[in-house]
Amino acid sequence: MKPELRRIGEGHNPVVVIDEFTGRLGEILEIAEGLAPYPVLTGSYYPGLRHIIGPSEGAAYAYVEQLCEAAGPFIAGAFDIEGFTLTEASFSMVTTAPSDLSPPQRAPHFDSPDPKHYALLHYLHVPAGSGTAFYRQRSTGIERVTEGNLAQFVTCAKREAALLLDDSGYIAGSDEFFEQVATVEAVPDRLLIYQGGLLHSGIIPDGMSFSSDPREGRLTANLFVLGD
Repeated sequence: MKPELRRIGEGHNPVVVIDEFTGRLGEILEIAEGLAPYPVLTGSYYPGLRHIIGPSEGAAYAYVEQLCEAAGPFIAGAFDIEGFTLTEASFSMVTTAPSDLSPPQRAPHFDSPDPKHYALLHYLHVPAGSGTAFYRQRSTGIERVTEGNLAQFVTCAKREAALLLDDSGYIAGSDEFFEQVATVEAVPDRLLIYQGGLLHSGIIPDGMSFSSDPREGRLTANLFVLGD
């Protein structure tokens, strides 16, 4: 493993990047491929397909448990928590074409305002030029959404989403509403850990395949945990 702790934005928010995290990428890809095709989750803003990984799914859930165990010391060190509980795990694929995005999907988002909610993003099959970007909302200066600024962020985000062009596609770099403050390149077997309140968006390069085949499209494992 090759860990790195980055501090991003004006808030110097911690982001953990760990390369060569498992050393067994081929085995994990086989597990993910064996669960395809993935469903569309109703009520989700995720621009694609997700297969939720449950305790009954043998090898897939064992991978999730091993990932959490190995990530534990890095989460504890970066965010000063003693333990955490897994709340959701999935294999995910971005399959929505830029022209088919809804207004909220064209802008950066957050996962939870809870400061002890953490996202673990494991890059599996990823195209060159893709990754994850972090943002600041220009009108409010918000980089991390909290219970205290949630209403302010949502009010401004709704107003600004209505002003986006229908064909604006995935956000790329900065725009008139959001300033990009940091990026993390998608590298196979790289693990990214960050607070769910950070404003972020996938980096979706031009010409990327939106295939639903895990062997062809953008495949990641997405885990959410809650600190004790």
